[in-house]
Amino acid sequence: MATIKEIAEMAGVSAATVSRVLNFDDTLNVQDETKQRVFEAAERLEYQMRDKKKYKKKLKLGMISSYSLEEELEDTFYLSVRIAIERKIEEEGFKRFPVNIGDSVESTSNLDGLICLGTFSESMVNKVKAFHKPAVFVDALGDLDLFDSVVTDLTHSVKKVLSYFMQEGHRKIAFIGGRDVDVDGKEVVDLRIPIFRSFMEDRGILKEEYIKIGGYTPKHGYRLGKELLAMEDKPSAIFTANDSLAVGCYKAIQEAGLKIPEDISVIGFNDISIAKYLIPPLTTVHIYMDFMGSQAVSVLAERIYSGREISMHISLPTKLMVRGSVSKWKGENQA
Repeated sequence: MATIKEIAEMAGVSAATVSRVLNFDDTLNVQDETKQRVFEAAERLEYQMRDKKKYKKKLKLGMISSYSLEEELEDTFYLSVRIAIERKIEEEGFKRFPVNIGDSVESTSNLDGLICLGTFSESMVNKVKAFHKPAVFVDALGDLDLFDSVVTDLTHSVKKVLSYFMQEGHRKIAFIGGRDVDVDGKEVVDLRIPIFRSFMEDRGILKEEYIKIGGYTPKHGYRLGKELLAMEDKPSAIFTANDSLAVGCYKAIQEAGLKIPEDISVIGFNDISIAKYLIPPLTTVHIYMDFMGSQAVSVLAERIYSGREISMHISLPTKLMVRGSVSKWKGENQA
């Protein structure tokens, strides 16, 4: 905290004047310009003191990932975000330590903060609370009153996909999503499902049988894609919750003797590195994975250094990468 003397020197007034200005003394007869100089000097000095505190200490950051290496390889979105986090930690000269959700409080006592990447149920968030450390959740919300978070704007992203399908004449739109189970066996719901359902219901084109939920890997996309294609009234378009599901869906469509996008259109989510190399290249929602990872580290470091108590929620936009897996519907009227 800046002293009265320091503020007085910067503002060019007496210490007594500073004291009376900061205490809103109604009997003080000075110009508004003088009051402004005092208030601005106090603000500038406060920021300067915060900046001096920065980078005195190289932070020790714990990292909790809800996905195993094997799961990361099946859905490389989290692998990409994790690499971005690790790169930013290294650039800042911080130290990274792996932390498991079941670790003891004592084992994390030397850490300055936690980065939580993946999907987290309420019970898992409660375990993070027990560590009593500043934390940022990446691609998850955690506790908005307590922790920072960096997430994707799912509502806008899903609506962007469905609006594009409709623009191309599609009304029979299916959704293939996944479900996760946490360490306590509790289900973690994919938030895209209610967004999809609400959008389609509002337009009177929702078909519950077109919503298929399993896991997030190519094998799940393949199995659920086959289920959709086995229907007498097949969808003309499929939206998958990630690109790995789209890969499996591609295989199911090709095995059925159908063509993408002539017979059925597909849109994925995440824009992982393989998306552009599929045949045809996958239209998908691009998430700014590098920025998401680096921003998470920056937000957590700022909170630790500044002592900020107010939690911050950052929702990142996405971009629809239009490639070759969607075409205009040329079949019968779908309305």
